[in-house]
Amino acid sequence: MPKRLYARAARDAEEERQLRKLAGARHAPGDWIVRARIVVSSWDGMPVPAIAERLGCHPETVRRRLHRFNAEGVDGLGDRPGPGRRPRITQAERSAIIALVTTTPPGKADWAGGELTAADRGQPAVWTLNTLTGAARAAGIDVHRSQVRRILRAEGVRWRRPRSWTSSRDPEFAAKEPGSSSSTRRRRRTPR
Repeated sequence: MPKRLYARAARDAEEERQLRKLAGARHAPGDWIVRARIVVSSWDGMPVPAIAERLGCHPETVRRRLHRFNAEGVDGLGDRPGPGRRPRITQAERSAIIALVTTTPPGKADWAGGELTAADRGQPAVWTLNTLTGAARAAGIDVHRSQVRRILRAEGVRWRRPRSWTSSRDPEFAAKEPGSSSSTRRRRRTPR
């Protein structure tokens, strides 16, 4: 006859209280709640097949979770890190790159003391991917141009200034006249 699998007894009253509270929680991660319910049901004397039927999962899932809880305790309820490469830059660094776009570009001219001056005349007056990458590197973030582009596009942030010919702040600027009437005949081209 196969050996029955049960969750080990709680190490202390605090661990038992924590797991029972998590098993009855409504505002916690769903996977943690189900895993806590597996352990608590096992403490209440339910066998693996009954726990699986009650929670709507496979008996092997219940066995795996009980083994993990027995070996690792409450920490065994969480997911292990998944496969794949870890992100090279942190979320704080991503936020710093996005915040760079809102700052004044290094080559933009400003009025200071009655004169038009720029912080760095060799740099462009608008943000480009190259200047953003350079500014990020100067801030200590090791990032490449293509990665800056991907970060900004993913966040929906525009780093380019609108083209000057699309609009004007000049009050005397005359907008382009509307196109010709649809009733105007078009000249047919003759094939050559």
